[in-house]
Formats: sequence, C-alpha cells, structure tokens
Amino acid sequence: MDATSGKTVLRFILLLFGVVCISTAVILLKASTEHPLLVAAYRLLIAAVLLSPFFFRDLARYEGKYGWKQLGWSFLPAVLLAAHFSSWVVGARMTQVANASLIINLTPVAMPFFVWLLFKERIRRREVIGTLFTLGGVALLTGQNFRVDPGSFLGDVICLGSMLGFAAYLALGRKNGARLGLWLYTVPLYGMAGLLCLGGALFFLNPIKEYSMPNILYIVGLAVVPTILGHSILNASLRYFRGQVVSLTNVASPLFAGFFGYLAFGELPGMLFYPAAALILAGISIVLFQRTET
Repeated sequence: MDATSGKTVLRFILLLFGVVCISTAVILLKASTEHPLLVAAYRLLIAAVLLSPFFFRDLARYEGKYGWKQLGWSFLPAVLLAAHFSSWVVGARMTQVANASLIINLTPVAMPFFVWLLFKERIRRREVIGTLFTLGGVALLTGQNFRVDPGSFLGDVICLGSMLGFAAYLALGRKNGARLGLWLYTVPLYGMAGLLCLGGALFFLNPIKEYSMPNILYIVGLAVVPTILGHSILNASLRYFRGQVVSLTNVASPLFAGFFGYLAFGELPGMLFYPAAALILAGISIVLFQRTET
C-alpha cells in the first residue's frame, strides 16, 4: 500500500467513525424527554460554544480576509441544517416510522443532482451500481413496513423535503467548506443553525424553564458526539471524497443505530436487518474502491 492509498484508508476510517457518531443521535434523542426542536437548538449552540476556541485560533492564523462574505458561506448550509433538523421531527411524527426512515435515507439519490449543479460533477458507473446496492439494503430494511396512506402523505412530503435539505447541506459543505478551514466554516454554521432552531422552538414552548440533569446530559452528549464529532467529520470528509461516497457511507448510520439500540434498549433487529446490512456495506465498498478518489 502506497502513501496515497494509506491516507485514503485512514480518511475513510475517520469518515466511518463520524457516521458511527451520527448514529448515536437517535439513541440520545429517544432517551431525552425535552422538545425535539429545543434539543436540536441546544445541541448546535453548545457545539458552537465548545468549538469556539478553535474558531478564534484559526481566525488569528487566517491569511485572507474574513468578513460578512466568508460568514455568509456558512449561512445557507446553516439554514438547511436547521430546516433538516426541524422538518425531520415534524415529518416523522406525521407518518409511519418505516416511511420516514426510508425517505431520509434517499440522500444518495438526491446528492448527484446537487453536486452536478454546484460542481458539474457527474456520477460514475460504479457509483450508480453502489447506490443501487445501498438503496436495495435500505428498501429491505424499511420497505416491508412502508405504507402509502393518504393520511400520512403530508408527513411523507415533509420528510422528503428534510432529506433534500440534508443532501443540499452536504453538497454545500463540499463547496463552501473547502474555501475556509474546517472550524471557520462549521462553528458559525452550528451557531446560526442553533439560533434558527431556537427561534422555531419559541413557537411551541418557553425555553426559560427548569431542566432535569438527565436531559442536560443527553443534550451535551448530542452536542459532543453526533454534532462535534459526527457532523464535523462529515464536513471534513467532503474535502477528500466525492459527495456520493460520503452520502452513501452515511446511509450506514441505521446499521450502527440498530447495534446501539440493542445495547441501550435491548431492541433486537429483525432477520432482514442482516441481509440489508450486507447490501448497504457492499454498496459502500463498490463506491469507495474506485480507481480515482476525487
């Protein structure tokens, strides 16, 4: 293995670790009893505060000009991330769990359109094959319980919009994040997204209230693990991998979530979980081991 291949393997291991971190979000959200929008706001704001020393360190070292224009590169992704967090909560509550899970994992279908619009980056043949394998695994994992119900149609549409927002957030991360250092891009992004989520939460409750210690710990855990580690690694990986590689790898998060669900709540996955996992991992492998990385 040459030095370049070695770096690629290490970067993919880091990406996979980021996906593992993101997969813990559903466990922490399920354990928390706070309003989901309030949880989303606090996890993002706490992440921004904890990472602020890295932001100011990199700002002092930044050789170019950092002003409103550069801050604006984080604004649209922040809007999309806040919209994704908020709409996902609303949509998932208005439709079946299987529908919401299947729709949110269609990101690899939308990603090629966004990266083509932003970079004129065309999807490769192996990426098409890998995407079909991965989506086959997702369909096997959730499709058996998928229901077409006029009563949940609006919820399905909202989940679809949430998925599109997440795909656009990732695609913009590859474009805008590359212009700045990681922390100069993500820290303002988390801060602005957190404020937007907090503004949305104000329509439902007053955030000035007493919080239980378990809920505080769950929110801090969400800030540190799936946000600081998970989303930051995802954004960093977009500098080195094509968008389709990152979006497909992120589809593995339900597999890790299933494992953590078993450890935390004793929820044993059904028998279809295992062939679905094999298809998803096969799809990721097909896309990852392309001859050209970027």
